[in-house]
Amino acid sequence: MFDSLRPHLIELRKRFAIILATMLVFFVVAFLFYSPILDWITQPLNNALASVGGISQNASDGKVTTHQVGGAFFVALKVAFFSAFLFSVPVILWQMWKFVAPGLYENEKRLVFPFVTGGTVMFATGVLFAYYVVTPFGFEFLIAFGSENFTPYINIEDYLGFFMKILFGFGVAFELPIFIMFLAIMGLVTDKSLQDFFKYAVLIIFIFAAILTPPDVITQMLMAIPLILLYGASIIIARVINPYEEE
Repeated sequence: MFDSLRPHLIELRKRFAIILATMLVFFVVAFLFYSPILDWITQPLNNALASVGGISQNASDGKVTTHQVGGAFFVALKVAFFSAFLFSVPVILWQMWKFVAPGLYENEKRLVFPFVTGGTVMFATGVLFAYYVVTPFGFEFLIAFGSENFTPYINIEDYLGFFMKILFGFGVAFELPIFIMFLAIMGLVTDKSLQDFFKYAVLIIFIFAAILTPPDVITQMLMAIPLILLYGASIIIARVINPYEEE
């Protein structure tokens, strides 16, 4: 059995090596320019502090701090790694396709361009939607809550983890139509099976949104509603690629 798996393991190792090499290059570049990237990352937080500061006297003194010795260095590493991952998404998708392509038919292999391009576009759309729409509402709400009693001193390490989780979650979530397209190509789902699963999908989507977003209804809805719409789009995709046929 191991002999039959060995070629697949070798191929998987090759794909991982290419991904890691790509991420290493982007990591070095991002580390050298981490300061402007960090400014972009912290902009929603600074805007939220400024906005709330105009209302609350305590919030007007809010600051972004670090509680670790060498905190700035570790922040630079985190920023560089996160940036390297984001810029490597097209290569990651391309290598995923290269790994599964040998098991596909010739007509299915031709879908590599929509898979890689569409996956990259959808991931980027999710990240930008999270950055420009979700985080301004979420951070302002969380900082404003109780700001009349507390001065917000935001730990940059905690903020980075929070920020990255939201952007990564939205990026992955927006891959839903691409994921469904792949399942439809493999013949694992049809438009009818997706329609029948819709009510369960809505429940899963809201649970997913509650886990990845701040604990307020607005940001949870900002994630859940687009995902429900994307699920509806996925049904249309499945209808085109692998429509249900009555026996």
